[in-house]
Amino acid sequence: MSELTIRPATTPEIPALLAFWARAAEGTSISDDPAGVARLIERDPEALIVAEREGVLVGTVIAGWDGWRASLYRLAVDPDQRRRGIGAALLAAAERRFTALGGRRADAMVLERNELGRRTWQAAGYQREEQWRRWVKPLGA
Repeated sequence: MSELTIRPATTPEIPALLAFWARAAEGTSISDDPAGVARLIERDPEALIVAEREGVLVGTVIAGWDGWRASLYRLAVDPDQRRRGIGAALLAAAERRFTALGGRRADAMVLERNELGRRTWQAAGYQREEQWRRWVKPLGA
């Protein structure tokens, strides 16, 4: 098996990233559009981490840092490439980023119905916190 490359995403990759998430990620986000991803990359060029093998996108994670919290989103691995350490490699890269920035705890957004995702997070050492629930409100139009 060829070597895995972990690196930040670039703006020209946005269409490929959106297509990848449509195929490999669970659920969708209000920010799943070219403008939303471009804003992320422009604001924090290191936040959207990709994994590739032989130049082919095989995984992503968003490692968002706001100076206070370390938040993980969009951990996705190509369905044909799962169980090969890609998710673990992406999480390790995200955790190194957070540690270097001064983060002390990483929080992950995980869909309740995503059983495979929940097992992945648990295997990586993450625990569900029963006392918290996410509250959301879409902004603007």
